Amino acid sequence: MNNFSFFNRANIQQELQTTEFDILVIGGGITGAGIALDAASRGMKVALIEKNDFASGTSSKSTKLIHGGLRYLKQFDFWLVKEVGTERAIVHKLAPHLVIPEKMILPLIEGGTYGSWLTSIGLKVYDVLASVEGDDKRKMLDKKEALEKEPLLPEDILNGAGFYAEYRTDDARLTIEVLKTASQYDAQILNYTNADEFIYENKRVVGAKVTDVFTNESYDIKAKYVVNAAGPWVDELRQINNSKIGKRLHLTKGVHLVVPHEKLPVKQSVYFDIPDGRMMFAIPRGKVTYFGTTDTNYQQDKDSVETSMVDALYLIEAVNNMFPDIHLTIDDIQSSWAGLRPLIHEEGKSASELSRKDEIFVSDTKLISIAGGKLTGYRKMAERIVDIVAKKMKRRFEVDFDPIQTEEIVLAGGPFQNYKSVKLYSNQVYKRIKSFGFTEKDANYLVHNYGKQTELILDKFDELEEENLEKRLLQAEIWFTTKHEMTCTPTDFFMRRTGRLFFDKPSVDIHKNFVIQEFAKRFNWNNETTLLHKKELEEKINLVVNFN
Repeated sequence: MNNFSFFNRANIQQELQTTEFDILVIGGGITGAGIALDAASRGMKVALIEKNDFASGTSSKSTKLIHGGLRYLKQFDFWLVKEVGTERAIVHKLAPHLVIPEKMILPLIEGGTYGSWLTSIGLKVYDVLASVEGDDKRKMLDKKEALEKEPLLPEDILNGAGFYAEYRTDDARLTIEVLKTASQYDAQILNYTNADEFIYENKRVVGAKVTDVFTNESYDIKAKYVVNAAGPWVDELRQINNSKIGKRLHLTKGVHLVVPHEKLPVKQSVYFDIPDGRMMFAIPRGKVTYFGTTDTNYQQDKDSVETSMVDALYLIEAVNNMFPDIHLTIDDIQSSWAGLRPLIHEEGKSASELSRKDEIFVSDTKLISIAGGKLTGYRKMAERIVDIVAKKMKRRFEVDFDPIQTEEIVLAGGPFQNYKSVKLYSNQVYKRIKSFGFTEKDANYLVHNYGKQTELILDKFDELEEENLEKRLLQAEIWFTTKHEMTCTPTDFFMRRTGRLFFDKPSVDIHKNFVIQEFAKRFNWNNETTLLHKKELEEKINLVVNFN
């Protein structure tokens, strides 16, 4: 039985209840996932729980870039540029099918944030600090070259552009693959499991009382150390632990909108000025282009973060302002997402000025909490936490663990030698599926989502008898993601395993009822349960298209 499977939940729960772990991680976003893989690969006994689905908070709502932090140069934060730049190269090497090189154009406009001299030097410093090599090195373009690369740019006020490399990812897929890889090192990992309260012995945290969201069963998980990696919910857990003192979280909301690519046909990603002095991204991806983001203070319900009409109009106006031939309206929006950044509060600073550095807090009862940080830096954040735990284990129990291993651990879906081999593999997949009427975009979608695990999906596809070929591919994906990726609901499937709700919403509208029925069959749901999951999916679909 594959360990990381919906059908293995009972066995994992058994393990969670009967083992004393070295480390229990609360939070199944990229930070928690990174900690689980780092600790398990060093030889620690690891448990991880997540109250919703994996990556359902911030880790599926980012700009979906593994980026080198060009904007931190403006803040003279060279250390952060160096760290994220180096990390970017490592994560690309570990999963080149998921972390994809993308050219980025930075238009230099009259009165804009970046002048040509500063940009040229900035990008040069960025190349050096981030150890950028070969084709990825920055080039400066004059006005004519910039317009050749991106004809949509505003000719009247354009002075030229910086042209450099970033890396695009799917943040939720990256989180899932890191968790699956941790599971291969015997980490016991479970979603839809809520931490209700901490267990104490001799005034130390030694575990948590948890409840299974589906069955409502409660049980205890014991661990020598507990790590709170709950992202926007970090302070809630610190509160339960009575240790929310000193520094606290400051949540800001970031919104992205998605339009069909023909409505904003940028040839590559653009990082551009907006009238209020901030910068924004527009990123082409398959059939769509998405753009964002906002950065506003947030104090409402963390479990239901919505895109408001104000957010949507702000972003649309910014795009129309930069690209004179583009006239987006609210009706062009196909989908959206809104997420929270768990930043560290600093008095007197605006949302955009707050540092993206991570912070670690250890309470008197030895609860270890981590907050802040960036998607790109997840491996280093994990290293810092696991180093702390390893030192504590050494002092208390005289146990030694291996040093960090994750720089060399290829993530599930690999191995690929480099991005060229990903492209070659994508061509092979296309050859295999084109006789069924699938396109190169379909092949890219499969390979960029699943890497070499595409083989398992296509083998299943060949076995199935469904006559509608799109539905048959969906059946194969559902089979794979429930058996190998702990998918529990149609919403998990459409939002976080396939990204279809964001990047191919029309396919969700067409196939949602079919997918719900497939889940009902696989999981033996009764009518009541089926309707519950149908309602949840409908709510999520409404959330991405209706702004209030």
